[in-house]
Amino acid sequence: MSEPPGAALSLAEAPPSDTPSEQRTAQRVQPLRRPGRWILTAIVLVLVAQILHGLVTNPFYQWDRFRYWFLRPTVLDGLGVTLEVAALSAVLGLAGGILLALARVSGSPVLRAVSWTYTWLFRSIPLIVVLIFLYNFGSLYRTLSLGVPFGPAFVTFDESKLATDLAIAVVGLSLNEAAYAAEVVRGGLLSVDQGQHEAAAALGLPKGYRFRRIVFPQALRSITPNYVNQLIGLVKSTSLVFYVSLLDLFGSVQSMGNTYPGDIVPLLLVATVWYLILTSAVSVVQFYVERYYARGATRTLPPTPFQKARAGLTGLRARLRREAAV
Repeated sequence: MSEPPGAALSLAEAPPSDTPSEQRTAQRVQPLRRPGRWILTAIVLVLVAQILHGLVTNPFYQWDRFRYWFLRPTVLDGLGVTLEVAALSAVLGLAGGILLALARVSGSPVLRAVSWTYTWLFRSIPLIVVLIFLYNFGSLYRTLSLGVPFGPAFVTFDESKLATDLAIAVVGLSLNEAAYAAEVVRGGLLSVDQGQHEAAAALGLPKGYRFRRIVFPQALRSITPNYVNQLIGLVKSTSLVFYVSLLDLFGSVQSMGNTYPGDIVPLLLVATVWYLILTSAVSVVQFYVERYYARGATRTLPPTPFQKARAGLTGLRARLRREAAV
């Protein structure tokens, strides 16, 4: 039986197929060329290399004196004061911010007005003014008392004994921090979907339980990155307590710079590096806190830096194997 016109070729007459390597070469998709990106990358790398070269080779930075001062007891004592002031102010400021935020969203017009006025006042006054005012607070009120309003006092305190340099610094920073933390917390509370409040209320849960177990944990996803920015600013703001006679990290460096004028630049570099270390540590904690509270909100948790590095190495090995196979 003869084949109809246009029939397929037989196996014996079929042309030879390409080898597997030729097929992979023919199917490979060429990446889009981006010359502008490569030019910009090269410019950035040249600028970074010049900056690093200047930092290393410029004798003005006196890196030998930097190594000498970096771990000196005076600097470490100031660092300890900075950590103490920042930690106490962060805790008290956040606690005050939560109370102010709850007052701001409460049903009481008095609480809302007081919270708004406090936030407006302390966000308007510079922090250095608050610290200096508290430092001279004893000139206005020499004693503090507890008792009946407009009546007799039961307990009286000597303001000069209570207002130590550390107390003034912590109180001043906490008062200032609470005003900003209040807005951060209020924004986080408002970010929680209204349906969550309605569902919790429909279950008959008490208001305190609803806030602690349902509303606030969800609000923390929005609160954490914003408050960490405030916390980093707080760490840097501790440098102002030098003006109320408290020798923190910046105060110690400043006093040593006055004693050794030739070492001002390396001493400032010492303070800069320590502040970079502190803010970097806060940023690492921020990453893991955000990752913890992202559970249930995202399908996959963001990878840790170690996981990113391992995935990058795995991808590089796979790419090298494909190149070798071709």
